[in-house]
Amino acid sequence: MNAVNVSPLELLDGVILIWILLGLAGLALQRSSRFITGIIFPLGAFASLVLAVTAFLSLGAAPETQVLLLGLPDLPFHLRLDALSAFFLILLGGASFGVSIYAGGYFRSMEGQTLALLCLQYHLFLVGMTLVLLADDAYMFMVAWETMALASYFLVTTDHAIPDIRKAGYLYLLIAHVGAIAILLSFGVMQGGNGIGAYTFDAMRAAELTPFWSSAAFLLALFGFGAKAGVLPMHMWLPEAHPAAPSPVSALMSGVMLKTAIYGILRVTFDLLGTQQWWWGVLALALGLITAVFGVMFAAVQGDMKRLLAYSSIENIGLLLVGIGLTIVFHVYGKDALAALALTATLYHSLNHAMFKSLLFIGTGSILHATGARNMGRMGGLIHRMPWAAALMLVGVLAISGLPPLNGFVSDWLLLQAFLLSPGLPNSYINMLVPVAAAVIALAAALAAYVMVKFYGVIFLGQPREPELEHAHDAGAWERAGMGWLALACVALGLAPVFVVGQLDYVSQMLLGAQLGNAADNWVFLAPVDTERASYSPLYFLLAVLGVMLLTTLLVRRFYHGRLRRSAPWDCGFPAQTARMQDTAEGFGQPIRRIFEPFFLIEREVPSPFDTHPRYHGQSDDRLWFLLYQPIKRITEKMSSWAGLLQHGRIHLYLTYTFVTLIVLLVFV
Repeated sequence: MNAVNVSPLELLDGVILIWILLGLAGLALQRSSRFITGIIFPLGAFASLVLAVTAFLSLGAAPETQVLLLGLPDLPFHLRLDALSAFFLILLGGASFGVSIYAGGYFRSMEGQTLALLCLQYHLFLVGMTLVLLADDAYMFMVAWETMALASYFLVTTDHAIPDIRKAGYLYLLIAHVGAIAILLSFGVMQGGNGIGAYTFDAMRAAELTPFWSSAAFLLALFGFGAKAGVLPMHMWLPEAHPAAPSPVSALMSGVMLKTAIYGILRVTFDLLGTQQWWWGVLALALGLITAVFGVMFAAVQGDMKRLLAYSSIENIGLLLVGIGLTIVFHVYGKDALAALALTATLYHSLNHAMFKSLLFIGTGSILHATGARNMGRMGGLIHRMPWAAALMLVGVLAISGLPPLNGFVSDWLLLQAFLLSPGLPNSYINMLVPVAAAVIALAAALAAYVMVKFYGVIFLGQPREPELEHAHDAGAWERAGMGWLALACVALGLAPVFVVGQLDYVSQMLLGAQLGNAADNWVFLAPVDTERASYSPLYFLLAVLGVMLLTTLLVRRFYHGRLRRSAPWDCGFPAQTARMQDTAEGFGQPIRRIFEPFFLIEREVPSPFDTHPRYHGQSDDRLWFLLYQPIKRITEKMSSWAGLLQHGRIHLYLTYTFVTLIVLLVFV
């Protein structure tokens, strides 16, 4: 009997169907919470793994297309699996595998209809993101985009009884739909008014747009996808929605959903639009630099764990936009090798951020379960109560800080090499911008490490600041498994950069017609251009670190005299110290607040020296909210009140409006 041949795209269709069925099964079995958390979420995780493996095996294959029976009579849905979509499907499947395993343990405290609805929305969220990456026409893309947005909105508002969570969800949905309108208009421009058959991506690739209309399509796409990614100034939803959502949802939104926006920018810029212009790259580069510095600056002054990680995501999205801008500039001026280097750094960092940010978000979920608090000022010393969570989150902290030999260092290093190895470009203004941009990237990387020292140190090190922390418990078995998978991914992506870059060459070849092939000539050394210019070997670095540790251990054992003396540490001349006198999250961020004070709207509450119960409170708000969003809110409310004057509820007034309208039409038509 002949075996049935199933194509990769058909297998991905099966994964999508499984997720839909799992979501419906969770809704039907809402009385069996143990079945939902113990069976359905692990099965969803297995489907994610199948998705990632299938996409990886098809990464270097020829593009595969499919026309579905769904859709409207003259508007069927089209799907396409190519190198770009396969890479982002690997990212989605790899990250969601760990998050879904973790979710099986995290949601065990939930039950009933709330858990059932969450299960349905969670898996529909995965379906929406997958279809966004596979869509091959504007109709399919927008349907999938709205499915992703609505499912994530309901996930954010899981605890909808809390007013602040409803407010955060509304803000997220509002900005998401403003962005969706811009994306739809971008597709409309690329369609060019060529009839209903031109809505497919193949027709858009074949269309010949003038420089004006191609620029209009790019700007609309940059705005629309930038709103979803959290690019300044459309970032306001991010620090509000992430703290409101359950931690596994925050992990998927930050680690995966934001990357669908990066995918959209890459798809439109390098695939659907035939040619690019140099100033597109400069604009993306400038926006990325501003977003990166803004994000890390606000992350440094946060006291809430999840808000800190949300602003850190804004910073990393800025870095990705910088990489895209640099790729455009190099590609326009014919520097294809450097364009491939910048694109490789962008894709690598997208994958890295999906892994370490998902790890950190689900790690904060374990801390929330253990302590019931999000404010870092109430924590401390949790490394003794939560050793598993502390060890696994340390991997994520070191990775996001850009320390070798973990994955965050590789993509940061590649991006800096793209700046440092760039030759003189024919545009003098860009030549002046490139070194400044490299310096800003280095500043953002240093501040990111500073933020992570604060994040990890205040939470896990020192002594417990609250008595309740003595009862904190470590992450459960399912939670450890999910965190362990993502931590392992951070290590593997850091130790095997040559292999990863070799796979990313398929995407570079598809989008740019060039690849970073010489980087994979030697499996030990990663060399963006050649080994004489710059190279990096994570294996040798790891062996050197292990060698130093081993040598230090041997020397200590050889020369240590064996006597041990214990004494209290220096108390600065004040013996009555308590755990609350440790450095706080607010104190850690004080230098950044001082240096960048003009960018913050600072509110302070300082007690008097004679206060018997002193309380200090400091809050740093976003000036853009008050300068940009508050005026829009007031204008909208004013226009709504004017429109409300027309609604009196009296039929004779409505008939008068109709009569006046008819008279006006008869006069002017």
